[in-house]
Amino acid sequence: MDHTPEPAPKPRRGIYLLPNLFTTGALFSGFYAVIAAIAGHYVDAAIAVFIAGILDALDGRIARLTNTQSAFGVQYDSLSDMCSFGLAPALIMYTWSLSTLKEYGPLWGKVGWSAAFIYAACAAMRLARFNTQVGVADKRYFQGLASPAAAGLLMSFLWAASEAGLDGTMVQFVTPFLTAIAGLLMVSRVRYFSFKSGPKSDKVPFYWIPLAMLVLALLAVATARVLLCIAVLYVLSGPLLTLWGMRQMRGRRDLRVEDLRSGADVPPGAGPPAT
Repeated sequence: MDHTPEPAPKPRRGIYLLPNLFTTGALFSGFYAVIAAIAGHYVDAAIAVFIAGILDALDGRIARLTNTQSAFGVQYDSLSDMCSFGLAPALIMYTWSLSTLKEYGPLWGKVGWSAAFIYAACAAMRLARFNTQVGVADKRYFQGLASPAAAGLLMSFLWAASEAGLDGTMVQFVTPFLTAIAGLLMVSRVRYFSFKSGPKSDKVPFYWIPLAMLVLALLAVATARVLLCIAVLYVLSGPLLTLWGMRQMRGRRDLRVEDLRSGADVPPGAGPPAT
């Protein structure tokens, strides 16, 4: 008796609500940051970018906890990141400080908007490269500075400078270098800890609790300065981690060459590594 094959089930339409709500909130925060910067409320704009960073960190974790990951969510998150951590910081830095360089002539004006464009373009390339390496790259590390961290560096600098009584004009010769460096670090091959692997068990060492309390207390006392210190330390950790890894690799290679020359534990036919 012949059996007619049943038609393949149609894919379910719709999206997961909870994680995409957090992504939408991050997108809204980034959009609001641009509006606030245009209105001249630069500290509010910087705070909005930080709120976007918090929401961006939560949406992926919630999706994994509730098993609601989707291809739509991945693409939506990338577009939200481009707005909140790519375009928004570039436009905020331009309206706050970089645009003031045009007072020194057309050439300096081009330097200002070029630095902002370099940051925005590097953020786009960073996100595109990250999407192509999903499932391939080591989850313990980021290749290049993550876009939320780069945005945090610029926004914490703006926030701390404003609290210190400095406006964008007073730091106009610093912001082009800071903005361009943050952008170039995003597309570099410098490795950064991703903090995605987390602890291997539900238990953590006891010192984590007082350390977290200390950080929270410092944030309550001097939020902008503490955020700037954290951002600077994290940015500097990448080159140090990369140099340490290169040194370890060079040490293993030199040890291997010495073993090959001495003939210790060398398999038949093995030779020195190609250069």
